[in-house]
Amino acid sequence: MASDISAQLIDLQSQFAFQEDLLGALNERVIAQDRELQDMRRAITQLSEQLRQQNTDSEGAAQSIESDRPPHY
Repeated sequence: MASDISAQLIDLQSQFAFQEDLLGALNERVIAQDRELQDMRRAITQLSEQLRQQNTDSEGAAQSIESDRPPHY
């Protein structure tokens, strides 16, 4: 009976150690994914700003072209 309980205790300790390792690995992965997500958000923000800037620049150029047209157009 005592050896049976001892074996169960050892089994539970092994499972607990495995779960601790797994939890640590999952936590590291979540942290890495959070960093990636933050980097992607920053990139999207920068790209959006660049696109807005290009649109603003192209609208100004289009207005400039229209105002520079000769009168016969």
